[in-house]
Amino acid sequence: MAEQLGEKTEAPTPKRKKEARGKGQVPKSQDLASVIVLAVSVIAIVMFGGRLLEGLAGITRAVLDSDTTGPLTPAGVVETTTLVAKRAIALSWPLGLAALLASWLGQFMQVGWLFTLKPLEPKFDRLNPISGTKRLFGLRSAVKSGVNILKLLVVVTVAALVIGSDLGELAAMARLGTLASFVLMGRMVLELAALLLLAMLAIALLDFAYQKWQHTQDSKMTKHEVKDERKSMEGDAETKARRQRMAREVLLQQIQRDVPRADVIVTNPTHFAVALRYDEKTMRAPVVLAKGADFLALRIREIASAHRIPIIERPPLARALYHNVEVGQAISPEHYEAVAEILAYVYRMEGRAA
Repeated sequence: MAEQLGEKTEAPTPKRKKEARGKGQVPKSQDLASVIVLAVSVIAIVMFGGRLLEGLAGITRAVLDSDTTGPLTPAGVVETTTLVAKRAIALSWPLGLAALLASWLGQFMQVGWLFTLKPLEPKFDRLNPISGTKRLFGLRSAVKSGVNILKLLVVVTVAALVIGSDLGELAAMARLGTLASFVLMGRMVLELAALLLLAMLAIALLDFAYQKWQHTQDSKMTKHEVKDERKSMEGDAETKARRQRMAREVLLQQIQRDVPRADVIVTNPTHFAVALRYDEKTMRAPVVLAKGADFLALRIREIASAHRIPIIERPPLARALYHNVEVGQAISPEHYEAVAEILAYVYRMEGRAA
């Protein structure tokens, strides 16, 4: 019934997955990438925060200590702005670099190496209002809205718990010195950031698992699609059978033409048959004119019997020649002695010199 209705019940094949990946359709969670960026940024702030604060204080002192008694001129504004910009860039580039690497890492952990321009191609079917309405009220949109609401609740709950636990210290902050107040605020911010990161990481991992499941569901195939793909990769069964018949007919014609010219047929006795010919004037060693297994071996023996060509049973030699020597090639040196004995025997039977 599912096949008749065209329902997508089959898991995506490797070919379908590869095609989807080439189009940029891969499961990934933006929340997980954002959490990684946020985590790396917090770590970078902890590592370089002191240097950053000292640098900002130095920039403030440099601006305030500059000569402002004279008239304000464009050159003076440009000079001050340039000085502030240079120092700000020198201070903030480690944080920017860390955030950039974290952004790349968040995508690489989920997707791996992937470069494609397919997602940038315009798709006019997305302008269809009906399809847009379906996407707006679909399962994917509902899950995304649920995740956003959950994140908001988590942020509010964690912030309330952290602030509530430190409410007494916050109330006493007025009696603390400037440095102690900054230390207290920094500790609270780091504590809040750590708890938020753990909570958001759990949500992001759940979202990533859902994205993988949803991607698999979207990539599922119908039984008919699986059959069509198998046909396209392996070829139509009827076409393959026709090719095999044609190849067998060509091979039979070659056997029909070449076997009558053979000096001897070496057999297994039933599974393999090899037709050999040797002309000392034109050949450096005996040559395999034809070979076959099972049905072809039977056909070679039938043709040989019809033309009164000697058939010699040498199972080990027949197997070795069949597997190691191609049609039209001379036998290898390790078979010289065994083949020479057979040819000598045949020549004596026919009254020819060995």
